[in-house]
Amino acid sequence: MTGVDEPAHRNGRIRDAARTRAEILDVATEEFARSGYAGARVDEIAARTRTTKRMIYYYFGGKEQLFTAVLERAYSVIRQAEQALDVEHLDPVAAIRRLTELTFDHHEAHPDFIRLVSIENIHEAEHIAGSEELGRISSPALEVTGRILQAGRASGLFTAHVDAVDLHALISSFCFFRVANRHTFGVLFGRDLTAADQREHYRNMLGDMVIAYLTADRSAD
Repeated sequence: MTGVDEPAHRNGRIRDAARTRAEILDVATEEFARSGYAGARVDEIAARTRTTKRMIYYYFGGKEQLFTAVLERAYSVIRQAEQALDVEHLDPVAAIRRLTELTFDHHEAHPDFIRLVSIENIHEAEHIAGSEELGRISSPALEVTGRILQAGRASGLFTAHVDAVDLHALISSFCFFRVANRHTFGVLFGRDLTAADQREHYRNMLGDMVIAYLTADRSAD
């Protein structure tokens, strides 16, 4: 009887630990995004979860490691979505448009991700630089983009010799700016970049810009 109950108990503890860890990361994501790395308090995170400060340190090791874990999870969400992107049946132009739409949709739906990246840039990416996990999940995300670009050039559809990293920067810059700078842009220019009635306009505009760059005739250059 003991031999049967013990594994079940152990599995239960594993599930409880996973749930507790996920809950801590959920609350920590909100707290770091709201208050920044310097302003966030582990005491506050513990108070908002069903655990203690001591248990947070047990699971993550400290505030710095907790913030790194928050970043790792935030980046893994977009990377997994990119890697799961089904574009193999599409022509390169349609595939690139689908890639831009995925990034646009993700950044809009995850404003905390935008804030976390902004905060990490203030700290000169020191947490990302120290994360082996982020080093592993970043590179594979570019493979899909690289294959689309290669197919586009091979077919003669793409004339621009841009690599996957440059294209990622081009797409991300618009998506990131639209969310991160919506308040200052709105005050300065009187236009809400995240207004619901303008969403499809900006979504299509991004795809049009990227495709126009990749397909422009540069024979005169």
